[in-house]
Amino acid sequence: MRAFIPPPLNPLPVLQFSAGQQGALDRAMLALGRLDGTATSLPDSNLLLYIFIRKEAVLSSQIEGTQSTLDQLLEHEVEGAAVPSEDVREVSRYVAAMDHGLRRLSEGFPLCNRLLLEMHALLLADGRGAQKRPGEFRLTQNWIGGTRPGNAVFVPPPPQVLSDCMTDLERFLHEPLNPIIKTALAHLQFETIHPFLDGNGRVGRLLITLMLCHDSVLQQPLLYPSLYFKQHREDYYRELNSVRDSGDYEHWIDFFAEAMRHSAEVAVQTSRGVMQVFHEDREELRRESGAGNYLLVHDALRAKPICNIKELTERTGLTTPTVTSILNKMIQKDLVKETTGKARGRVFAYKRYLDAMANE
Repeated sequence: MRAFIPPPLNPLPVLQFSAGQQGALDRAMLALGRLDGTATSLPDSNLLLYIFIRKEAVLSSQIEGTQSTLDQLLEHEVEGAAVPSEDVREVSRYVAAMDHGLRRLSEGFPLCNRLLLEMHALLLADGRGAQKRPGEFRLTQNWIGGTRPGNAVFVPPPPQVLSDCMTDLERFLHEPLNPIIKTALAHLQFETIHPFLDGNGRVGRLLITLMLCHDSVLQQPLLYPSLYFKQHREDYYRELNSVRDSGDYEHWIDFFAEAMRHSAEVAVQTSRGVMQVFHEDREELRRESGAGNYLLVHDALRAKPICNIKELTERTGLTTPTVTSILNKMIQKDLVKETTGKARGRVFAYKRYLDAMANE
């Protein structure tokens, strides 16, 4: 198979949307607006931001075949945790890349190829990807499917044109277009160029979140679109390939708009469900003698839903016996569970919170 060089996005391809497709774009923007409104109405959206970013990291990595759960990632982040599996480390690096990208944007750094390279360097910092040129565009030909370019399902552009392709994409990121259309086309173009030896799918999905935040569609990235892409994985890859064969950008944008609409609505429902859990549990804990201490522990678990006693004592300023007593009471109430089954080095998970996050 010959390498495919995608047409540039500058100038923008001529797009023609039916009334139904335009309606899908409008519904996606409306759903994202509702999500952004929900985020701004929360008492502290940073509480959910912590876990939503990690959920997106887990789901995006699972699309690539990584076997790691949200609970495993959160347990890995507990102080003194056991050495994690390589899969968990990969997801943890995804979180680091996402955090870095969002922080750089908040500092005024432009959305550009340099930022994508910085994030890629973090994503492949060690482990299986460390030998795949982290933080650098590829200098050799890659392919998708098959054992060589000749029998591959898809062959991205050759390395000698890659720089021009990425420069065009970088310019396109700042075009004054409908954010859904622009993000859909940028994600498609990035996946088609496949500029890295490894990590293209994950960086391409990171780009979605970055663009929506950069274009002020979302003030906080309380969105995990990889859930939809994972649930519709075959459609996702088929739609990406279909555009390369047919040039039907509109059909891909329609699929992408539905993914954004559904993802935003799920995120709103999850946010409301989690906040309801927080409210119900606080009302339950207020009835306890020494309720103030219970609420301190609850605050710590809302901020970091899997912790050990040492972390909880540091976060609350309470003594170890007091924290232990409160956790035992919360276990009795089925709010918290102990995850290790050991007498020492015990780890506690805010069960009700994690159950609410798993409700998809």
